[in-house]
Amino acid sequence: MRHLARLIGVLALAVLYLQLWFAGRIALMNVLAPQSTSFQRSEGIRLLGERQQVAWAQAWVDDEQLPRTLKRAVIASEDDGFAEHGGVDWEALKGAWQKNEKAQARAEARKAKRPPKIIGGSTITQQLAKNLFLSGERTLLRKGQELILTLMLEGLLSKQRILEIYLNSVEWGEGLFGAQAAARHYFRMDVSRLGNFEAARLAVMLPAPKRFERQPGSAYVMGRAAVITGRMNDARLP
Repeated sequence: MRHLARLIGVLALAVLYLQLWFAGRIALMNVLAPQSTSFQRSEGIRLLGERQQVAWAQAWVDDEQLPRTLKRAVIASEDDGFAEHGGVDWEALKGAWQKNEKAQARAEARKAKRPPKIIGGSTITQQLAKNLFLSGERTLLRKGQELILTLMLEGLLSKQRILEIYLNSVEWGEGLFGAQAAARHYFRMDVSRLGNFEAARLAVMLPAPKRFERQPGSAYVMGRAAVITGRMNDARLP
């Protein structure tokens, strides 16, 4: 029992030190932009293994140069309560849980061979927490760490900084990261020049950028972008 208690104590200290390390990294992001994210590094390793080369595009743009059109479009599309919630939208999570349960029940009733599509319900802050530090695993332990990191981000950074880092690091295609690289790739212009509809088209791509990259002008993307354009004026900026 003594050895077990000692082991539990060591593990508890290791977890505490890990959280302090995360907190320190996040606090530094007030003055230093992250050089890369965990997701970006894993993508780089994957591309190197599959293709023996890494095609990469990313260019940091300060908050003042990120247009309000893009900020409004991303908030309207991804997280319309971003300015108000504390990092987690509990109502959205509850709705996603209920939809996933219904989808699972339908799949079991039909004896479907493929698992149903899972709806996330994650906020922008949660997505950033996952991309910055975590793997793509879907386990309770990882979700718990994601929640802790989300609360750290909200407590140590301003909403403006969270959105700035997110827009500069999120994936918009294979090897394509950040709003500046996306604007240049899809529209041959700097991000600061994006109009409402161009910004909405980029926002629509975020849930599945690798899939939409193949057809960025598809009927779905264009139709959904029109809907987001109509909602942008109601999106509240932090």
